[in-house]
Amino acid sequence: MARLALFDLDNTLLAGDSDHSWGEWLCQRGFVDADEYQARNDAFYADYQAGTLDVFAYQAFTQAILARTSHEQLAAWHQQFMEEVIEPIILPKGEALLAEHRAAGDRLVIITATNRFVTGPIAARLGVETLIATECEMIGGHYTGKTFDVPCFQGGKVTRLQRWLEETGMNLEDSYFYSDSRNDLPLLEAVANPVAVDPDDVLRATAESRGWPVLSLRG
Repeated sequence: MARLALFDLDNTLLAGDSDHSWGEWLCQRGFVDADEYQARNDAFYADYQAGTLDVFAYQAFTQAILARTSHEQLAAWHQQFMEEVIEPIILPKGEALLAEHRAAGDRLVIITATNRFVTGPIAARLGVETLIATECEMIGGHYTGKTFDVPCFQGGKVTRLQRWLEETGMNLEDSYFYSDSRNDLPLLEAVANPVAVDPDDVLRATAESRGWPVLSLRG
């Protein structure tokens, strides 16, 4: 059975946060009320960095525009967003790490708190077929603005991964997980080989105290 190589996305494989950047891009393009939206977007991001994010409140905020915008318009916006924002922050060393695990025959999985609308095209661009992300509820082919299923955040990442393991028959034996964030400690503690990537202060201290490898994909 193939070994699992799990990767966080934002500030791990990317030199930035795709979720927060999507909000900034919407503000810059005038698709939302820039002053109000930017303030709330920044406040939620500060909560995320502090490990105190109300994930349901945040998803309701960030998915609201999905519910009031056509799929065609969203697709066009996301293509622009990919070209203008995401391409410049894809880390070459991150792509090299993916290639290394791919060459070893490992099963690559991106597992991220950011919703599937934002991250689906990014995972495809990185050549990673399996994406476990926070899901956007859809009814009748239209986004509702609500989260479907358990958000893929903090302990929810473990829950969602465990379900996927049961569905696929995979396991965490000799598995790897690469992340930058204290929010991913539950999953880092669950895998065989946790790796801290350009970690925040809390994760760096934890990694150093537990003897986990600390890696930089920047520069």
